Amino acid sequence: MKFTRLGALLLATVAALAQEGAPVELMRIESVDSSGEFDLDPSTGEASALQGVVVRYRGSTVTARTLRLDEKHSTVDASGDVRIEVGKDGRTETWRGDKASFNFDTKTVTADSFRLGQRPFFAAGARAEGSKSSGIYSITDSFITTDDLAEPGYRIRAKRIEMRPGEYIEARNAIVYVGNTPVFWLPIYHRSLKNHGSFWTVAPGYRSVYGPFTLNRYHWQAATNVQVTIDADWRMRRGGAAGPGISYDLGKWGTGSGQVYLAHDMDPFRTAGGLPVREDRRWATFRHSFTNDAGLTLKARVDEQNDPLVIRDFFEGTFRRDPQPRTFGELNQAWPNWTLDLMVQPQVTQFYQTVERLPDIKLTGLRQEVGETPLYYDSESSFAYLRFQPGLLGGTNYAGIRTDSYHQITAPQTFFGWLNFAPRVGGRFTYYGEPEGLPGMDREIVRGVFNTGAELNFKASRTWAGTTYKPLSIDGVRHIFEPGLNYVYVPNPNEHPRQIPQYDYEFITPRLLPIDFPDYNAIDSIDSRNVIRWSLRNRLQTKRAGRVEDVVNWALYTDWRLRPNPDQNTFPELYSDLDFAPSRWALLTSQLRYDINNRFWREANHRLTLTPGDRWTWTFGHRYLRTDFDTYGLGNNLFYSAVYYRFNENWGARAMQQFEARDGVLEEHSYSVYRDLRSWTLSLGFRVRDNRQTPDDFAVVLSLQLKAIPRFKPGQDADRVAERLFGS
Repeated sequence: MKFTRLGALLLATVAALAQEGAPVELMRIESVDSSGEFDLDPSTGEASALQGVVVRYRGSTVTARTLRLDEKHSTVDASGDVRIEVGKDGRTETWRGDKASFNFDTKTVTADSFRLGQRPFFAAGARAEGSKSSGIYSITDSFITTDDLAEPGYRIRAKRIEMRPGEYIEARNAIVYVGNTPVFWLPIYHRSLKNHGSFWTVAPGYRSVYGPFTLNRYHWQAATNVQVTIDADWRMRRGGAAGPGISYDLGKWGTGSGQVYLAHDMDPFRTAGGLPVREDRRWATFRHSFTNDAGLTLKARVDEQNDPLVIRDFFEGTFRRDPQPRTFGELNQAWPNWTLDLMVQPQVTQFYQTVERLPDIKLTGLRQEVGETPLYYDSESSFAYLRFQPGLLGGTNYAGIRTDSYHQITAPQTFFGWLNFAPRVGGRFTYYGEPEGLPGMDREIVRGVFNTGAELNFKASRTWAGTTYKPLSIDGVRHIFEPGLNYVYVPNPNEHPRQIPQYDYEFITPRLLPIDFPDYNAIDSIDSRNVIRWSLRNRLQTKRAGRVEDVVNWALYTDWRLRPNPDQNTFPELYSDLDFAPSRWALLTSQLRYDINNRFWREANHRLTLTPGDRWTWTFGHRYLRTDFDTYGLGNNLFYSAVYYRFNENWGARAMQQFEARDGVLEEHSYSVYRDLRSWTLSLGFRVRDNRQTPDDFAVVLSLQLKAIPRFKPGQDADRVAERLFGS
């Protein structure tokens, strides 16, 4: 008798009533193909279809060429390309084989010549039996693997394997096979199917400053939201090192991490370069962050080390990102128009120059309308006890109290519907208590600063909707033109910066600093200024894949000092910032700085990134900084390149070079090869660094990672070893 899908559902509705008055649950029976038709023999309960029949009931699904249902439609005998998907406790177990019996009520499975999968593990065997009531499946003449292929690259064979889905797999007298070759015997193999909270990572290698080494870490999932690690490293030339670590997620109370690393360095002066380094080296770090819906944010960080090079020597990637980590605690409460900040910043590591803030409290009034007037008000007021600690750079240690209050009124207006004009006027009052440690400044200081100025800008655009150019993926063009100027006038303060303790002073930087308040936050370096900042921005936009994107984003800007100070020129440098995206897979960035007074390029940074697909990516760049011993010291003329190429599904390679053209030295080059071993990923890395004055530093790193149980988060290119040694 032939049934359509609708007929089967109506039949199943009647058959699914387990008892009088029970809720109706449908047993859905249909063919695998799109027709929905199958043959059903009511006398035997046998259903079949050309492409197979599928039954769905109580969270489980059975698919086979032929299905035979018992009279109550709760048990099925299946044959021919059988697939059983058992849904239980949020997990799905998948059984495949030639013949099987399954009970939808008890979830009991009896299967011959089957395969079972619950990621990341898969099992296969001659026969399996198990039920929901016991929760244990017994598998005979079987093997387990994490390789989801018909012929797995490795497997663990045993006469009998016991499996509790979602809990564990256990095999006795197990033999490990690679291909068809037995390589190892295990009296008992036990593996948890839960979160793999306990495991080791071991990575061997060689580095010229270490000798042979092995970096080892034990991971333990102490709770669902807490992971503990133990490092146990060994370097032949430098000795042993160890320490615990922790990361946690406390939900609404925030997240954090901490680590302590202790090393007994047998050759601490190998890389010291004259800096104070001891044999027993230590680094301790802690971070915590918290925020809530009421606008309260807390950030805390502690970084302590007993010598200035311990992070550089043992955690190079961390050192490259932050060579002088700070210790601080910051609390911020935000309201619609106001914010309150409390910062505490002690000098925990004595080697680094630090301005201690014990504490620094600041109340900020965000720009807000003054009643029903066209005026807007913003402010910053702070109180702090500050102490300047010079660290290894040397200098005077001094401290004192500073109270600062700044207030400003702005009157933004628009003329002719397109010209924006915003005049402003403001004033600052700063009180300095008599500083400790500065004999030449043995008095209280009260400084007043007046400022005024205005911003003038507008935006114009034009669209060419029909313009197309396939080489640049152009589909319509819009040009946006944004010129602007910002004028700032500050008369001579009643106290010159040389007469004031310098806590928040102006840093030497190759970029233009803000000129208006309160964005200019070098409070103690405020001096007179009469300057106009000119800017011109051009953007060229188009549509790509239905989205508006910038093809060109180019900004030019410089200052015109109408009354320069004695140590200033009328014009500083002319700056150019350019982003050019000729396609969705190519991006060129450029930063230029031209000395108008002396007519030469002072700085040039260029980078081209190509990502045309998933086969290869390439980044090529150039950094130039003119030598200026009075300001920036020795310059650079650096070329760098990084390319990754995937040859096929199994092989990939990465290469990086860094060449200093100033003296013709290949400063650093590294190469990595990646091999996909189906169940494992193997990577081998090699790096050489030319240190000029000291012997070359070269390193070799080997990493083997089980893909089904990854050690590292998605998106990490290599592993923890490359992060620590290569700084990648």
